[in-house]
Amino acid sequence: MVGEALVDVRHDRRVDPPEVAGHPGGSPLNIAVALARLGVVTTLAAQVGDDDRGVALARHVTAAGAELDRLEPAAPTSTATAVIGSDGAATYEFDLTWAPDRLPDPTGCAVVHVGSIGAALAPGADRVAELVADAAAAGVPVSFDPNVRPAITPDLDDVRRRAERIADGATLLKLSDEDATLLYPATRVEDLPRRLVERHGVRLVALTRGAAGLLLDDGAHTVSVPAPRIVVGDTIGAGDTVTAALLAGLLERRLLEPGSWPTPGPGAEAMLEWLAALAVRAAAVTCARPGADPPWRAELAISPAEPSTDR
Repeated sequence: MVGEALVDVRHDRRVDPPEVAGHPGGSPLNIAVALARLGVVTTLAAQVGDDDRGVALARHVTAAGAELDRLEPAAPTSTATAVIGSDGAATYEFDLTWAPDRLPDPTGCAVVHVGSIGAALAPGADRVAELVADAAAAGVPVSFDPNVRPAITPDLDDVRRRAERIADGATLLKLSDEDATLLYPATRVEDLPRRLVERHGVRLVALTRGAAGLLLDDGAHTVSVPAPRIVVGDTIGAGDTVTAALLAGLLERRLLEPGSWPTPGPGAEAMLEWLAALAVRAAAVTCARPGADPPWRAELAISPAEPSTDR
């Protein structure tokens, strides 16, 4: 995982007076923690300060079982102020730095994930694009979630150009319906996954749609799985949990390896349905808890023996 790690300062306006609490956050950090909790060996490469907040972030990452690669130069730990509205949804304001001197060598990794602010905010975003090109050249699968943040990167034309460049080298592309509307306002949201598969040659596109659930498209099949009904704590980290669960499932079934994708047919469709169901179950656990608190492997059913696939 490569990108921002920060502290979510959570203001919950559903109570009076509002509750204020700090939680570890940042999309790449959330995904790293979620993957490690699901049993995947994971390293997070991020700029994390030596201040108290940085110490807390490092403790959170390592407690999940992930490794933290601290990128230079050191800078004060970034923050995101998350305001929780009456419906449990979060809006954000950011104070962050993303300008690493170097990024890790992707050679030998099972998968590299990039996205969010780290893939859009210069100068670090330029190095992320180079990392993706290096990974593609080395045959390393790339996972990408644009996770658009207009408050940080308001030039959507620039964000779109950067996203398109990374998508050209991606294997898994995950985006939300909000991302879809911001980046491709002229395209119907439900039509976008198939268009992105065809345009960029992505193996799998995942579209999250809030309470409507998750849509997956591999260019031959489209599956849609609704979100479970739960009492929502908040939505912080829900989309990141979807990405982590999809990656965990793909790695579990070794579907990121060359020639491993099932041929079109009932087996391939069943595999997509299994992946989608796994991802929405995982996201539901995160939504039921305050902050980005993704599930552990024991809380989900991840079985390499199901579903069967035709190859």
